[in-house]
Amino acid sequence: MLKKEVDERKGGKMILLEINNRIVEEALTVKIKNAIEGNKPDSINVTVADFDGVVFHISNPEGDKTKVRVSIVLKFYKDLQEHGADSLLRREYGDFITSTEEGYNFSVLIDLEKIPEGWETLVKKIGLLKRNCFASVFEKYFEFQEKGEEGHKRAVIHYRDEETMYVEARSDRVTVIFSTVFRDEDDVVIGKVFTQELKEGRRASHTAPQVLFSHREPPMELQNTDAKVGDNIGYITFVLFPRHTNKQARENTINLIHMFRDYLHYHIKCSKVYIHSRMRAKTSEFLKVLNRARPEPKAAHKKTMQGKTFRLD
Repeated sequence: MLKKEVDERKGGKMILLEINNRIVEEALTVKIKNAIEGNKPDSINVTVADFDGVVFHISNPEGDKTKVRVSIVLKFYKDLQEHGADSLLRREYGDFITSTEEGYNFSVLIDLEKIPEGWETLVKKIGLLKRNCFASVFEKYFEFQEKGEEGHKRAVIHYRDEETMYVEARSDRVTVIFSTVFRDEDDVVIGKVFTQELKEGRRASHTAPQVLFSHREPPMELQNTDAKVGDNIGYITFVLFPRHTNKQARENTINLIHMFRDYLHYHIKCSKVYIHSRMRAKTSEFLKVLNRARPEPKAAHKKTMQGKTFRLD
């Protein structure tokens, strides 16, 4: 589901995609509030699609309406498991973890008869399941950088079909590279303009990370690897320094960086819609001008037997 922090793109502002899943949060909130008010629980069976092919399933295990289970499946979860996804999820969800639903990667359970205090925080945390799965790989490599450790194997996360994310740590930086596929030729052009704007952003803020864009060929960091090459392939590189990866800033960095691919392609689509709407508006204006400039047809004239002229309207 696509969600926005800003309703429209106005005055050059960029739309930010929410990192949580609003549908999951709202479904759980309704269930918990009904239970608090003493209403009879209803059954629920909702499947929710999110970015990057992620799917949530909200249901009642074994038909027990007093229990609400939320499960998540990510096609690339095995890649994340190699970098500590399981331990991070145990840390975040603790006693609410339940046996994993068949066909899914992770499940949590809320007992409507034992609603915990501060349940609003729990609901928000469950809405962040996808984000927290992603967070494991970033936390791991941010720690490597903080400890000055080098030489660790680069993380390779196949987060979408034909698209990959690479994460590598050095003593002074963490490099995150997104490979992405541009389906249309004009997407490449708009994508270049968009990443150029990100590069220009460093002039306005010296604390912003360095952003690099490579078209067709992978960047130097991925030379001699199986990184894809092609006219519709692009690579966006973020160079994150300690000011972005330290413990005070890393949560916000993870929130923003893991959504970048969706952020990029959403703005490409928005730009194309805007261009098309302007083209339609201009075409409509030109048609009105042409209609106003069209000459009036000449009226037919006839003569009588006496030589008088009259007009046929």
